[in-house]
Amino acid sequence: MKSTFLLIFMTIIATTLSAQEKITFKVSFLEPMAHYADIEMEISGLKQDQVELKMPVWTPGSYLIREFAKNVEDFHVHGSGGALSFNKVNKNTWKINTSKNSTIKVNYRVYSFEISVRTSFVDESHAFLSPAGLFLYPAGKLKLPSTVTIIPYKSWSKISTGLEKVPSKENTYSAADFDILYDSPIEVGNQDIFDFTAAGIIHEVAMYGGGNYDKEVLKRDMAKIVHEQTKVFGVNPNKRYVFIVHNFNLGGGGLEHLNSTVLGATRNAYNTEAGLLRFLGLVSHEYFHLWNVKRLRPIALGPFNYDEENYTTNLWIAEGFTAYYQDVFTQRAGLQSPERFIANLASSISTLENQPGNKIQSVSDASFDAWIKHYRPNENSPNSTISYYSKGSMIALIMDLEIIHSTKGEAGLDDVMKAMYDEYYVKRQRGYTDSEFKAMAEKIAGHSFKNIYDDYVKGLKTIDYNKYFNYAGLSIKNDANEITEPYLGVTTALKEGRMIITQVARGSGAWNDGLNVNDEILSIDDYIISKTTTGNKDMLKHITGRRVGDKVKVSVVRDGQDKVIEVLLGKNPAVKYSISAIEGASVGQMSVRKRWLKL
Repeated sequence: MKSTFLLIFMTIIATTLSAQEKITFKVSFLEPMAHYADIEMEISGLKQDQVELKMPVWTPGSYLIREFAKNVEDFHVHGSGGALSFNKVNKNTWKINTSKNSTIKVNYRVYSFEISVRTSFVDESHAFLSPAGLFLYPAGKLKLPSTVTIIPYKSWSKISTGLEKVPSKENTYSAADFDILYDSPIEVGNQDIFDFTAAGIIHEVAMYGGGNYDKEVLKRDMAKIVHEQTKVFGVNPNKRYVFIVHNFNLGGGGLEHLNSTVLGATRNAYNTEAGLLRFLGLVSHEYFHLWNVKRLRPIALGPFNYDEENYTTNLWIAEGFTAYYQDVFTQRAGLQSPERFIANLASSISTLENQPGNKIQSVSDASFDAWIKHYRPNENSPNSTISYYSKGSMIALIMDLEIIHSTKGEAGLDDVMKAMYDEYYVKRQRGYTDSEFKAMAEKIAGHSFKNIYDDYVKGLKTIDYNKYFNYAGLSIKNDANEITEPYLGVTTALKEGRMIITQVARGSGAWNDGLNVNDEILSIDDYIISKTTTGNKDMLKHITGRRVGDKVKVSVVRDGQDKVIEVLLGKNPAVKYSISAIEGASVGQMSVRKRWLKL
């Protein structure tokens, strides 16, 4: 009886699989110099009269509606008998009449000329393919597998991607579902490829754009980062990992993926200490996302809805904690000294506290509004918003020190991250809620984190940095506290020979008395502002020569009209923090410091 049931069950499964639609893509490059990728999508096993195909409107890891369908051209469909009719029913959906065809071919071109780690770019030298902006999916069928065959342009010979290679099929790769496909960027060209092994995993590095990098140094240092991060979780989830690196004259930024990442770098900065550390910090950040975001994730970030925004209040954990850990791991790996790590923390705190928006927007709200604010900044953004990267990294810092202090060095933030990974990714196989993350942190710390959440996550109170640094026998002070410097409160830029206001700082004299963005500054009092690159320095020098409480007359041109605005100079509110060791720190404080810095 049992064997009969099993046979029936296996027959049903086999029938279901054989009846499943099959999807293949071919990507070619007929005109790479004109920045086009040519896509052929074949769908077989169709039984329905109509098929809806959709293009994602965003790509995971980058929280902005990018409207990828805007780049699609020359869309047409064929069946066995010729062309098939279709209608575009909304901005990113095409409805196709199959006319009883079980197999259809959809051809279209994608214009690819935006240089970033999130968007496709094609020219005669290479193609970077960001799959969410290239490949259509059948509506409601994201779980379907697919294959992708790359047909390189005639002068290209290499392909780098985290996708699984299909045995015996040249340049063909498979994805178990569309989530995996969209999370697997592809580099095609003549990139410089080398690899290293760390945590038992082969890591491929694909360098496009040249550069003065030393392969052996990168292999050694990147392996150290991998080793340190894997130690926290006790497991590396990769079978293989790919770093796609785009080297430009001035480059930066990164985007995490399931078993790969895309990094932007400055090609000739590798041979400087600061340039190399900046690159390794980016490596550290994106690699840590393997665990934090790609697997341990806020519950809203998967399964994804590719049609609209996916809102979460927890990007301060997903990105902010990763920003904290990127420097933690370069320090643990011996790539920067503890002193430099601490100095960088002081600089980051200064940057955070110098942004007026820190007193306007909570980090929880900043996470939720990433879709409309973080990726769409305007001239008032510094006054009204805060980065969930910078504020989140500071919350990670104080949680780390609080847990180490509370547990007398028995636990730290590492233990929270590992426990959350084990509980929600491994065991429950789902994302976490805000309250679940808080509960785990409290469980490991042994006490409530209500004040941290109320004051710093959901609230706008200034973090009591000294409280937490004191746990480790350190103190933080504002070195600018005693400086009384007059402050106008504008940022300017030279545009076509005119000194133009680009930002006005909240609470400054310029803000209070009515200077505007886009005003052209002609003079301050009787001092004519130079219309050269020295103009801004001249203006600052003139302001510095005055005193707090003085009034100055600023002559501007606004909308073609001359105006004179009297501005009361206030005290420059900028802070500049430094962190130093407390003399005579106790044994307990030194124990916290050693545990925190892994000394």
